[in-house]
This record gives sequence, C-alpha cells and structure tokens, in this order.
Amino acid sequence: MQKIVFRRQAQSVWALAKFSTGGSLGQNSALKNAPADMEMPPCSFTPEEYKGMSKERMMEIRRKNCHPMTMKVTYYKKPVFIHQGHMQWLWDVDGRRYLDLFAGVATVGVGHCHPKVMAAAEKQLKKLWHTTSIYVYPALHEYCEKLTSYFPDPLKVVYLTSSGSEANDLAMLMARLYTGNFDIITFRGSYHGGSPQTMGLTSNSTYKYPVAIGLGCTNTMCPDVFRGVWGGSQCRDSPVQTIRECNCTQGRCMANERYIDQLKETFDTSVPSQIAAFFGEPIQGVGGAVQYPKNYLKEAYKLVRERGGICIADEVQTGFGRTGSHFWGFQGHNVIPDMVTMAKGIGNGFPMGAIVTTREIADSFTKGTHFNTFGGNPVACSIASSVLDTIKEDGTQQNSLEVGTYLMTELAKLRDKYEIIGDVRGKGLQIGVEMVRDKASRAPLLPQDMAELFEDIKDMGVLIGKGGIYGQTFRIKPPMCITMEDANFFLSVFNKSIQNYMERR
Repeated sequence: MQKIVFRRQAQSVWALAKFSTGGSLGQNSALKNAPADMEMPPCSFTPEEYKGMSKERMMEIRRKNCHPMTMKVTYYKKPVFIHQGHMQWLWDVDGRRYLDLFAGVATVGVGHCHPKVMAAAEKQLKKLWHTTSIYVYPALHEYCEKLTSYFPDPLKVVYLTSSGSEANDLAMLMARLYTGNFDIITFRGSYHGGSPQTMGLTSNSTYKYPVAIGLGCTNTMCPDVFRGVWGGSQCRDSPVQTIRECNCTQGRCMANERYIDQLKETFDTSVPSQIAAFFGEPIQGVGGAVQYPKNYLKEAYKLVRERGGICIADEVQTGFGRTGSHFWGFQGHNVIPDMVTMAKGIGNGFPMGAIVTTREIADSFTKGTHFNTFGGNPVACSIASSVLDTIKEDGTQQNSLEVGTYLMTELAKLRDKYEIIGDVRGKGLQIGVEMVRDKASRAPLLPQDMAELFEDIKDMGVLIGKGGIYGQTFRIKPPMCITMEDANFFLSVFNKSIQNYMERR
C-alpha cells in the first residue's frame, strides 16, 4: 500500500511515499506548497515499477516525431509522465501517485483498469479481436439491445462509431437527410468535435481554423446564467446557484425568457424558416460545465420542431450516470431528444462512440450506403457492455450524485471565501469552478494565473482540467468511483492552492 504524508520541515514540505513492495521509500513529487499534516487517501494497489523509456527520450520523440499539436496540448509547464492507472489513481514513471479528477476528459467513468471491464476485454480478446458489421456476431447485437434499454421510446435504434466527433458528424448528416433542410444551430461556447464538419458546431475560436469548415452551422447565444447577459439566483438545476441576484416571481425565470428571445431572434435573422437540427449538450463540457435555465431546453426544443428541425442531445460528457440524478443529461431537462450522441464514458476510455435515434430518422440514412470498419468492433462492444453492467453493480451513478453534490456544496463555501472564485456549478461529477479577477466584474482570471494555480494543484497530487472560452474554468470530472475521502483531499489541495496564490500577490 502506498501512503503519501505531507509534513512541514523548516521552510519546506517533503512528501514521503511508502510502497508495500519491501517497505522501501520511493521518491514522490516535490510538493513544496502542499498543506502541512495532510494525507493523500490510501490506495492498496501497487503499481508496476517503471523500466521503460526515459522522460528525456519521450520528450525528444514528442518534439521530433509527434505532430506539433501534441506539444501544444501538453497541459503542464512540467509535464506529467503517466505510467499506470487503477480506479481513481494514476502513477507517473517516477512512482508518484495522483488523484485523477479529470478522467481523461470525463472519459474513464467507472475507473482506470476496472477489474470487471478488464475481464470482459480479455475474454473477448481471446475469442475475436475484430470483424465488421457485414457479419452477424453476438457482441454487437447484445450491446445494442442493452444500450437501447436505457432509453425511452422512440429512441431505440443504434449506430456505432469510433469517436464522439464521428458520431456528431454522422448526426449532422442524418438530420439533414431526414429533414431535407441544411442549417444547424448550436450554442456559443459549445464543443462538439474536431472533424471538418463538427468544427462548425463547435463555437470557440481556440478550435477554429481559417478555412471553410462546418458550412450551414449557426451559433446562438448560450444561456449562461453566470457569465451571460442575464442571470439569477434560482435558474439552474444544480445544488449550487449563482451569486447573481434577480427579482423573478415564483415560477418565472426572467433570464430564461430573455435567452429564449435570443434564440427566436436567431431564427428570425440568421437561418432559413426551416432548419435541420439543434445541437446542445445538457451541460456544456469543454465550455466549462455551463448550465442553462431549468426550462430552456424544453422551450428551445419546441421552437426547433416548429421549424422542421430535430433536437440532438450531445451526451459525450454528460451521459452514463455522470450527472448523478439521471443516467442521461437530457433527462434532467425533462425532454426527449430525437437523437442522442455519445462517446467517452461509453467504453471507459476504449475508443467508441454511438448515435441512438428513432426508427424513422434511422431509415432516412439508408438512402445511400455508409460503412464503418471499426464501429461495433467486438472488443469495443464487450467493453461497453461491461461498463453498463459495472455502473449498475457498483452503484456508480448514485456515488456520482452523492460525492458530486458534497463537492459542489463545499466548493461553494470556498467561493464565498475567496474573491477569485466566481462560480461553482454542475450536477453529479460534472463540475465547473469558474475563476475571476473579481466577483463584481466577473472578468475571467488571466491565463497565466490559471496556469499558476493549475500547476500548483498538480504538484500537490491532484489532476483536474480546464475549459471555458477564456480557459477560466477548472473542470472536475473524475472517475465516478471517487470517495468522500478523495473529495476532502482535493478540497484541501484546492484551498491551499488559492492561499498560495493569494500570498504571492
């Protein structure tokens, strides 16, 4: 068992890592800013000793042979060299242990190398690695039946892909074929993928290129009740509301009315009278865990359908129990979309995606022939099937609700304590913490300041993500097996990182 204890010695804090293998001391990260007398939660798993390529050699290859984009997206000033994972934990090549609160961008839902999922993968690998859907094999059909059992009627038809971008790309095509219309509407600040078509759905300059991409996509105002033009104190379906005040009467949300008016204006000015679709994440992921007023999607869906369009829920990050209260994020809005896209948590990190839609919409896709070599791969289907079983058997969704609600409630106390924490929001373990220069202006915290905090949190043993249009929101989307003890450890680390930041100012 590994245990990390932080103790203050003179002006420094040293981290000692004790491994069960022989009881020897292993070097851990130099956590100079770590809280005194704080323990990282114990872990009974012992990682393999790393004997592979040196860090210097990996970085040399990364610079020389990997596309320069891999250098651009390296998260930290001092990169993390990951070696092994188990449930909510990751180890680097030096044996340092990290609490993973980002899960490969909300992807590892039930835990790194979960024993049940690994067993399913191993069993299928011994029988059949790959064949395609031109043949009939059990894994594909067993999974499609199981997946659709989690959806209400009429969402009962599955098309399997290899990624979320691919699923969203095909959803665009299906919507256009079915409706006979072309224009698609998404929110500003949204992220729906990086393929040439889905770049049009994605509304963030960071992911844009100066070429013609995603034709026929229009972005409408995101109903962000914290950063947006209108907001209020009871808008969101979240255990934590914004710090903004409002004068709304019982049962009325002025912010919702204003944002719906903006959507109507988009219909009146920016698209034809008939459209193909409206794409929306139930909670924005890359956009920074942005939540909308409670009834917004219900009213938006009605307006879209009046104009001939279908409604598409992008559940790539919100699906598979992550929001806690429901298995799918759209259920929290009391709506039924015409199509649902998903990936990430579907295979607990194994490359896979899917579209679930109605029979009528699916039939329209047969006007031509579309073939996917890897969609429905037998190993992918076996893994995804095991993920569904594991979520149920481990009580993962309920844990997401309980631990996530606790985390948000405690983070809200830190928001009230510190001027630079502007907003805490989300549901379950889909959490965003928006950082600001001050609460009055809500101006985003500067990138260099975000990077400073981000690095400090990592050096204290916790990995989180970043998002938002300005990179101003910390994203907390861990494997859904984390414990209350893990949550408290992160809260201590986050609190200390803010203290460190304030002391340096």
